[in-house]
Parts: sequence; C-alpha cells; structure tokens
Amino acid sequence: MRRTYHPIIIMNKIEKFRLTIILLLLGASFIFTIPAPSYAMDRGGCLTCHRYPGLVKYEKPDKLKVLHISEDKYLLSSHAKVECRECHPKTVQIPHTNVTDVECTVTCHASDKEKVDTIDRSYLTNFHKEQRFAITRLDDESSCRVCHPLYPHSQHNKVRALLNMHTGFMLCEVCHIKDRNQLSVSYDWKKPEEFEFTGEPYGTHEKNVDNAEEKPDSVISKMLKILDDPKEPAEAAKVRHFISRIAVYRTENGINKLIINTEDNQKAGEFIKNEKRLSPADREKDLIFFHRHIAKKEISVACDECHSPKGIIDFRKLGFSESKAKDLQYLNIKGLVTKYDTFYIPNLFGPKK
Repeated sequence: MRRTYHPIIIMNKIEKFRLTIILLLLGASFIFTIPAPSYAMDRGGCLTCHRYPGLVKYEKPDKLKVLHISEDKYLLSSHAKVECRECHPKTVQIPHTNVTDVECTVTCHASDKEKVDTIDRSYLTNFHKEQRFAITRLDDESSCRVCHPLYPHSQHNKVRALLNMHTGFMLCEVCHIKDRNQLSVSYDWKKPEEFEFTGEPYGTHEKNVDNAEEKPDSVISKMLKILDDPKEPAEAAKVRHFISRIAVYRTENGINKLIINTEDNQKAGEFIKNEKRLSPADREKDLIFFHRHIAKKEISVACDECHSPKGIIDFRKLGFSESKAKDLQYLNIKGLVTKYDTFYIPNLFGPKK
C-alpha cells in the first residue's frame, strides 16, 4: 500500500530539517569563532589621560618629563599584553604622587630578580621613549614666553600635565583672557609657528623640506644632473615643522584682530634681567602690570568654558568632524579633574588570570 503525504506535512518536515541544519551551522560557527579569553591592554584605564600627546610636567626647572604613551606604538611593543599596573603596582591614585617607580619583579620577572636588580635604572626611565610625543621648542612671539617656559603649569600636581598639554593646541589667551564677555571675540587658527618635537609631530602641523632634491622632469635637467661635479657634496635637506594653534580674535571695523601681547616683550626681557635686584614691592608692581589683561581661573571653570556643549569654542567651525567635536565637548577626562581632589583607580575586572 502506497503511503501518501499531505503537502503541509512534507513542508513541515523540510522546514524542520532546514532549521536543524541552520542551528548546527550556527552552533559550529559559534564554537569555532569564539576567541580565547583576552584582556585589553588598558584594563586600568591609564590611557584615559596618558593617550594625549604633549602630556608634560617639569621634574626640575630645566628637565621635562613626557608622560604621553602612544597606544599604537605600545601595542606593537614586547609589553603590549602587559597591564600597566603590573609594572607600576603602586600607582593606585590620581594624582600619582611619588609612587610611579617601575617594579619588574612583582609578577613578571620574579625568577630573574637578581639580574633585573643589576639593570641601570635609567633604562627603565626611558622605557617608553619611543611612545612619547611632545613639543620641545615653539616659536611663540608673545610676551608670555619671555617669562614663562614652554609648559608653564607646574604648581597644581593633579592637573599640571593636562594643562600643559594645551600648549600644542592653543595660545595662552584662549584660557586666560580677561573680560572675555565684554569683548567681541571669536576663535580661529593662528598662522603656523615653527616647532621642534620629540617623537612624532601631532596636532594641526605641516612639514616643509628645505633644499630637497628635485626630481628631473626633462632631458635638460637630467643632463645638468650628469654634468654636475659628483665630488661636490650635496647639501642635506632640512625638515622644518610648523603648527597652527587656536587663538582669540577681536572684531574691529569688520576685521578680526589677533589678541596677543607682543608690545611688552622688551620690558619683560628687562624685568627678567633685573628681577633679582628689584625690591619685593617693585617686583609685585611689575607682575601686576604684565598680567593686567590676564585672568587666572579655577580649574573647573577653565575646563567647562571649552569642554561643554555650550562652550565658548565652536569646534565644528574650526573644522573638526561631528564626532570629534562631540568628543571635545563631552571630554571623558574632565570629571577626574573637576569632581575629585584624589581619585582612587578602581580594579573593575579583578586580578588578571
């Protein structure tokens, strides 16, 4: 007796078979594509601050310490999978106060402790040298630089490096201009200034190459090159870098005029030369004069003036993309600066296994 199947029954069996195959395939793909357990390099959130180039502080009046860590370069290093706090186990709070020494034998090199202890400590100090970017010279013509160093913030140990980071992005007047609300001001890029740096250049920079060899583009130029005296040494090409920074402009008669003090340069130079011979009263009088247009602000006020949705700077008008403008408005590091005197770094993920 021949069996007959209703079309609906046949379709149900086919669909069940297809569903079974699909589930098996999905299950197999799920099994074979799950990566092995891994940990992000920055589990402790250290790059929340240290990823910014130009993060600098003065250890001594003439000695800079660059605190920037390039994530891309770090990921290519031999320690890419090592959590920062495995090397810096005592760094548990912000600001880091005298607890940033490197300790290699706590978790990683315990068996090689005797050998590690013989290593020159200066090697460990320069361990991140290839991952640090900072400006070392900037042709700033303002009177501020006559007295103040390239990175002027040094008093507040919690935020000095973060404030110094702004050297590569804006002029002093952007933050410190007095009576801002009473002036018709705008913010735009200043003409480029030549600068030198350690590591790779960053920000709105451009590169000019002086005495660069020109590629021959004609038979005559090729002949001239052949006829040149080969014994005559060619002049080495010099690479010069220029950086543009955000500046304050005042509108006068429809023309934007850069707000920058250069008229006090000579007097400021004389002040520096004679400062030690001045009486306390005369010194204070001169300092009041030089800072007559400058406002010193609380850290929280200074941060919120720019890094907020209603900040004084329109980052979009300056050419930043929509996503970058939002990043600058809702800067994730601002809360650490404005909400806490001391911030204890949490261990959200527990001990690394």
